[in-house]
Amino acid sequence: MAYFVNGNAFFKAARKGHFALGAYNTNNLEWTRAILQAAEETRTPVLIQVSMGAAKYMGGYKLVKDLVADEMDSMKISVPVILNLDHGDYEAAKECIALGYSSVMFDGHNLPVAENFDKTREIVRLAHEKGISVEAEIGKMGENQGAFNGELATVRDARAFADIGVDKLAACVGNIHGIYPANWPGLNFQRLRQIAAAIDTPLVLHGGSGIPKDQVCESIRCGIAKVNINTEFQQAFQRATRAYIEAGKDLDLTTKGYDPRKLLKPGTDAIVSAMKEMISWLGTPTIDELTAMELENQEIDRDDMPAYAQR
Repeated sequence: MAYFVNGNAFFKAARKGHFALGAYNTNNLEWTRAILQAAEETRTPVLIQVSMGAAKYMGGYKLVKDLVADEMDSMKISVPVILNLDHGDYEAAKECIALGYSSVMFDGHNLPVAENFDKTREIVRLAHEKGISVEAEIGKMGENQGAFNGELATVRDARAFADIGVDKLAACVGNIHGIYPANWPGLNFQRLRQIAAAIDTPLVLHGGSGIPKDQVCESIRCGIAKVNINTEFQQAFQRATRAYIEAGKDLDLTTKGYDPRKLLKPGTDAIVSAMKEMISWLGTPTIDELTAMELENQEIDRDDMPAYAQR
């Protein structure tokens, strides 16, 4: 029977070992199956997450949780799966905690710093009572092609949020949600290194899609333990689906190319391929390699991964 892990031990090991786990957004059934398939075929732990908008589109947070769990059972997934709320507001975070998500990201970046701090502290309290992991965000992310409308996270805020017990911290260091513009100046590694030197909390890189490989790898060396990916998979899905239609395969009546299962398959396969490539970029170890790390230094404690979300 499917259950979700909180992943805290994995991210601590990632920060210490200079590798990262990908956090992959689901948008529907095909996305969910593709993410789980890539994780199983590479034998790597996976964080599958849903945004507030995608959850509304899919039918709600409970449906998303049940869908992921049911697909895990149907597909006989044997690798650890973390179920995360991505960029949730205060009410969404509380709802997902009540439902049994194993991780929540409370995004209070648009609130005054003091209010963001207080609400994050409350989410940490509610989540930790149930063994659920919490991610917070400091600074302000640039949005879709907006290279200069973000705000760098500060070391002071990083220390303050680490002190209230967040398990992962997303620090804005010049990264952007969506498409990166041609004149994007790149990640601010000086600020990232300053934050990493100040706190031991695993750090998160949002807007991972579109960042050059060398910068992704350098960010991991600087302390990034989790990298969020969504746009890159959407573009891979779009390109493969467009190629299928432009080739006229959807018009083939003999093979029933119009069947949605066939129409959506190229895009779904493209997500699997893109995710496998990203796993190699991030250096995510297999579950067998992580077990070896556990035996060597006890970094990964199975007690940190309770089956509290059993169905």
